Amino acid sequence: MNRKKIVLRGLAVGLLLIAAALAILGCGGGVKNEVAVMQTDKGTVILGFYPEVAPKTVARFKELARQGFYDGVLFHRVIPGFVVQSGDPKTKDPNTPPMEYGTGGSGQTIPAEFSELKHKRGTLAMARAQDPNSADSQFYIALEAQPHLDGKYTIFGEVLKGMDVIDRIAAVETDARDVPREPIHILSMKIVSREEAGLSN
Repeated sequence: MNRKKIVLRGLAVGLLLIAAALAILGCGGGVKNEVAVMQTDKGTVILGFYPEVAPKTVARFKELARQGFYDGVLFHRVIPGFVVQSGDPKTKDPNTPPMEYGTGGSGQTIPAEFSELKHKRGTLAMARAQDPNSADSQFYIALEAQPHLDGKYTIFGEVLKGMDVIDRIAAVETDARDVPREPIHILSMKIVSREEAGLSN
């Protein structure tokens, strides 16, 4: 009897240690402790991640953010009722013709991590070209449910706070290419803990 209790206690301690390790790593079990705080010309947006669904995409997005890759890029594609899109480094250069917006990236593609998740208001997903494995640095935020995109693009997170800011971005006037006439920048993209972002657990 005592031996059984010792074994059970040992198993319980082992499970707790595994859970703690996953929490520290920020993966598996739905753990999403790290978030992105995105400062824009229209306000602050907090993005949460789905590392258990799209681990490679989440890891690469965080890596780029920590490198300062997204600081200064524009929201180059804004379509009311559909999406707002950003992440093209070419938009940092004021000499880049708007017709080239949407063609840039980091030079490192991410394999597709399609899932059964649905596009809903506030969904964070990776933009790509025709090749399913061509996602790079560009991402979009859905303004409404987009069922025709489900299963075709990698969903890797959602807007946790600041959807009103995204709505303000979506409300700006655009040209025939869906480029905002008023430049809207990502001023900074910082990866922090939920606590540092002011979110409750």
